[in-house]
Amino acid sequence: MNDIIDFLTRLSKNNNREWFNAHKDEYIALRGRFEQFVLRLIDGVRAFDSSIGPLDIKDCTYRIYRDTRFSKDKTPYKIHFGAFIVPEGKKSGYAGYYFQVGPKVGDVSSGCMLATGDYCCDPRITRMLREDISFDEGREFGEALAAAPDFELDWSIALKKAPKGFDADKPYSDWLRLKNFCLVKLVDYAYMEAPDLLDRAIADFKSTKPFLDFINRAIAFSKSPE
Repeated sequence: MNDIIDFLTRLSKNNNREWFNAHKDEYIALRGRFEQFVLRLIDGVRAFDSSIGPLDIKDCTYRIYRDTRFSKDKTPYKIHFGAFIVPEGKKSGYAGYYFQVGPKVGDVSSGCMLATGDYCCDPRITRMLREDISFDEGREFGEALAAAPDFELDWSIALKKAPKGFDADKPYSDWLRLKNFCLVKLVDYAYMEAPDLLDRAIADFKSTKPFLDFINRAIAFSKSPE
């Protein structure tokens, strides 16, 4: 991944069409290498999570071109490569496993990371997840978190207190404040450049499977006929 990180670092400092077009052949070659890695990562994830069925590379990866129509940031290119390995593909609505490589620039969403879950839950699903946590007083959810000790919950947009209708005095009440049901592991370049990167990423994602199962159970229920 070191060549990919190097390219994306240079892109972050030259985020304009002239520079990108002059280096487009390099981009295409590196994108191809990233996609080959992702295909192997998909196979590794599928080995422990049977819900990951047949997926094409386009089902999991994203264009480098940014949609700037509604953004104050008009730079035309993303400065990371990302892949979302999820049942039925990235547009399915299910939660999944996210792998990202890139330089750490600006907000927390940049840089290298692994993440598992649903970054932007539908309010109906969020309500269901809160009810599931409350149902057994947080036991299953707590066990899922304990299975992935190297990951942290995303509290970036959490509520300040438990929502109306839920008991704010229970030991699990902090989890009810979540709006993003997502586990995140920020990693450094040494992680990304290690020769056993693929095996490490697979093992890390495997530890988060109980958490993902918890999230996707609610999503699957929301998709079932009323």
